[in-house]
Amino acid sequence: MASAAARSGLRSLAARAKATAPARRRMSSSVHDDAYETAKWEKITYVGIVACTLFAAYNLSKGHPHFEEPPAYPYLHIRNKEFPWGPDGLFEKKDHH
Repeated sequence: MASAAARSGLRSLAARAKATAPARRRMSSSVHDDAYETAKWEKITYVGIVACTLFAAYNLSKGHPHFEEPPAYPYLHIRNKEFPWGPDGLFEKKDHH
C-alpha cells in the first residue's frame, strides 16, 4: 500500500513538472531578434548594391590610357600561307589600305 501511494505521488509530481515546462525551448534568440536581424541585413544589402553600382559607374566613366602601337617587328605575324578566312587571324580585324 505504501509503495502504491509513493508511485502515485511520483506520478503526480512528474505530471506537474511536465505541465509547467515550456512547450518550446527558445535558445538565445527570439522572434523579435530574428526579424530585427533580417531587416538589418536587408538594409545592409541594399546599401551595398547602391555603393557597388555607384563605384562601377564611377570607374567606367573615367578614361583609360591609350598606349602607342608597338613597332612592327619583322618576326611577328609571319604568314607563309593564307588562312581560309582571309589574311588576318580568326579573331583579328585590321584595316587593309
